[in-house]
Amino acid sequence: MILVTGGGGFIGSNLVAGLEAHGHGPVAVCDSLGSGSKWRNIAKRNLAELISPTHLFNWLATHSNELDIVFHLGAISDTTARDVDAIVAANIRLTLDLWDWCAEADKRLIYASSAATYGNGNVGFDDDMSQTALARLRPLNPYGWSKLLVDRRIAQHLGDRDKQPRQWVGLRFFNVYGPNEYHKDKQRSVAVQIYEQANSSGTCKLFRSHNPDYPNGKQQRDFIWVDDCIQVMLWLMDNPHISGLFNLGTGKARTFADLASAVFAALGHTTHIEYIDTPLEVQRHYQYLTQARMERLRNAGFARPFTSLEDGVRAYVRDYLATDDPYR
Repeated sequence: MILVTGGGGFIGSNLVAGLEAHGHGPVAVCDSLGSGSKWRNIAKRNLAELISPTHLFNWLATHSNELDIVFHLGAISDTTARDVDAIVAANIRLTLDLWDWCAEADKRLIYASSAATYGNGNVGFDDDMSQTALARLRPLNPYGWSKLLVDRRIAQHLGDRDKQPRQWVGLRFFNVYGPNEYHKDKQRSVAVQIYEQANSSGTCKLFRSHNPDYPNGKQQRDFIWVDDCIQVMLWLMDNPHISGLFNLGTGKARTFADLASAVFAALGHTTHIEYIDTPLEVQRHYQYLTQARMERLRNAGFARPFTSLEDGVRAYVRDYLATDDPYR
């Protein structure tokens, strides 16, 4: 059996769909669905179990013999969240408790770290898990800090030669876009936000640059199509001998203007962009460039090419956003 925590969320529900499509399973999902539309992310899936997070460890205790691997994607992922106690409980304590459980039960664990651990990127985007490299990172928000603290604690466990899961992988997701992100409100990808504006008004609004090194629209992100993330996770599941901390981006930064042009092209419209001032509270911590170093994942053996921004956006618009049913 495969367990996906956060399996009702954006990346988690896409992973559950990918596992089902490739004949893997049975699949159990642990998540809180709330009162909104998040349930639709998994409405098409044939789930073996749907577990409340409050009952997770009771469920693990009774299903240990059946379970092989845990994909731990559940977290408070809102980069604007300020309830640090809740973030500690959901992002730090739960992840470390799952690490301990998987180590003791001899299970495999693939968990979500984040590119938010890199802060403003001043020291680069190298997925080096040495204690020295991790200590240099300065996240800009509680979410990024929580992910970094987990990486540092795991690095300490490894350095102390403590018991560890049979396979362990941390994935630092960069700017992921794709179907089933609709419940995330303001934390949805810029791709879907541009689509909604372009489709309704024929124009889109982007933040004006406040850095002379970056013209308007030339701020850059490492945008990655969610299907590429799923392919990496499926590959890791098929290669249980591979453990480590890996970036999960494309390794090629693209501009917000490129993203907007790709959305307008997918709609068959001429690109129209209006630039607006970045709010002061955002300006203070604004990143002008993110770009994953991907050598470690490539050197580990993942050879599949990543989807271009244009192809990923075209698939997102054509197969999901512009249809009557945008859910995977």
